[in-house]
Amino acid sequence: MSEVPVQIPSTAGGTPDAVLLPYQQEWVADEAQLKVSEKSRRTGLTWAEAADDVLIAAASGAAGGQNVYYIGYNQDMAIEYIEACAMWARAFDRAASEVDEGIWEDDADDKNIKTFTIRFPDSGHRIVALSSRPANLRGKQGVVVIDEAAFHDKLGELLKAALALLIWGGKVRVISTHNGEQNPFNQLVNDIRAGRRKGSVQRITFQEAVAQGLYGRVCLRLGQEWSADDQAEWVESVYDFYGEDAAEELDVIPAEGTGNWLPRTLIEARMDAGDVLRLRCSDEFKHWHRAAREAEVRDWCEEHLKPLLLELPEDLWIALGEDFGRSVDLSVIIPLVIGQDLVRRAPFIVEMANTPFEQQRQVLFYICGRFPRFQAAKLDGTGNGAYLAEVAAQQYGAHRVEEVKLSERWYRENMPPLRAAFEDGTIELPADSHIVDDLRAVKVVQGVAMIPRDTRQDGRHGDAAIALALAYAASRQDPAPIEYTSAPAKASRWDGVEIDDSELLSDLPTTEAGAW
Repeated sequence: MSEVPVQIPSTAGGTPDAVLLPYQQEWVADEAQLKVSEKSRRTGLTWAEAADDVLIAAASGAAGGQNVYYIGYNQDMAIEYIEACAMWARAFDRAASEVDEGIWEDDADDKNIKTFTIRFPDSGHRIVALSSRPANLRGKQGVVVIDEAAFHDKLGELLKAALALLIWGGKVRVISTHNGEQNPFNQLVNDIRAGRRKGSVQRITFQEAVAQGLYGRVCLRLGQEWSADDQAEWVESVYDFYGEDAAEELDVIPAEGTGNWLPRTLIEARMDAGDVLRLRCSDEFKHWHRAAREAEVRDWCEEHLKPLLLELPEDLWIALGEDFGRSVDLSVIIPLVIGQDLVRRAPFIVEMANTPFEQQRQVLFYICGRFPRFQAAKLDGTGNGAYLAEVAAQQYGAHRVEEVKLSERWYRENMPPLRAAFEDGTIELPADSHIVDDLRAVKVVQGVAMIPRDTRQDGRHGDAAIALALAYAASRQDPAPIEYTSAPAKASRWDGVEIDDSELLSDLPTTEAGAW
């Protein structure tokens, strides 16, 4: 159910009128068979889940209701949940029984599990809250809710049993705060983000919940007036209460999450033959006449890039990622050929050091303009990189080229699929020690794989790692639509791409070529 038909009065501070706050509404509206919430403490997500579960269990006929099985890790959680369900049944005016206490009707191993049940006579369905984890869910069908999953013993076995319900149209909801980076709950989150397992992940931090009206709800319940000063003081007191555990308990950052993201042995195992082309310009080169700069870089492209581009397969899609650097960091371009076996292979990598903006554009356009089948590109649009990303989107279309503003959220969503590619052997790179160093520069910082700001070694700042993450994300994007044109000759993608600078060259004064 995407909307709960109950309204409450507005509170101060911009709290919505709807009974569920925006993040609670988003959770209820998600129809994925397997959905996971990594959340802060005390954000009321179980309360919102109870509202949805009552509507599911009370539905009959064409509405297609189901039984609901709630699994907390102790009896207090089960009681709190079933009381919330009883409240929602009254609020929705759904006919329901009183809460019945019983024993889990399964094998002898579960004879001590207490149950709390609400039955809905109109639909014939029920909500069952369990005081602890059952040994199995054999023979059950419906919706399974696993609350505070990260704190369940043998969570992997419980998930395996619960996911079997999906075969017959059931649903599984997994809700939890984090309990360490190596916990099976965090692994489940990363597996879904990496695309290894179907499902959806929603994330809500304490600060986000407050911004969406959580403190306003607290005031409403306590009969207090809302004020910005009181809210700030309340937030500070909550963080003080959790102390060193606040990052995990409130900010949704798994503990023990600092270290190298990929082991060297795994990176090197995914490396094979390939070229890394390096273009380094002198400081004086940017002052050369424009035509001279363009001619010099064109010659470099013809000598080094053209032979490699000619070898690209005509029938496979190619994606591209680029991380921008100008004077301190490198600019790195990585194309990925998407094989028929779905392995992403980098035929070459281009690194540019101290290269003027226009010549970076020239190299990028030389490459992209000669792809046989250009699927998509994601370019670093942060800071000075915005120029190159913008002109590329103008040249090849915003439907094909995305200007990416790199952020913690972007890394959180896009680094797990890249790691999965290394682990699954579905990516291949040229063997190069500097590329290894860049990938090793990725660290897990507060639960997110990214390049720390203060990481710089030998003039590198993990640039190839960022370019690869962008390229891999582009390779997972659907190919851009291709506007129809009459079929050109095969060699035409080598003609007319560069500007005609013959007139400029005729007026160019004679100068000595600088070292670059």
